[in-house]
Amino acid sequence: MDDLYDGWTGLAHVDAQLATLLVPLAEGRPGHYRRYDWHAGALAETVTVAPDDLATGLLVVEGVGSGSATHADLATVLVWVEAPRDVRLRRGIERDGGHLREQWLAWQDAEDAHHARHRTRERADVLVDGTRPAG
Repeated sequence: MDDLYDGWTGLAHVDAQLATLLVPLAEGRPGHYRRYDWHAGALAETVTVAPDDLATGLLVVEGVGSGSATHADLATVLVWVEAPRDVRLRRGIERDGGHLREQWLAWQDAEDAHHARHRTRERADVLVDGTRPAG
């Protein structure tokens, strides 16, 4: 999903990007999206994904917004990974740097609003504890 958001405020309208990718693929046609270049702060090239590119015939879409109710009919399994807000904030800052703390806080507000609107957790088929160590 990181390639599909158009910046820190992109979650609010990522469904349009998902539509151009998922709907054509579900119909057996190539889908596409505009990749967001986080360093340049702008949309970059168009990425095309053809059905033949999916070796198993499956596409895994992961990240905030990927479980949007708008495209629920196209999902086989919806997985919700849960971690407390402070853990998610710490992980984001560790990955991206402390200078982005305010952006991360605003992002978390957008996440909360998105998940409430789409009832993502309630619709999930699988719940995963995101605080457990990997492995």
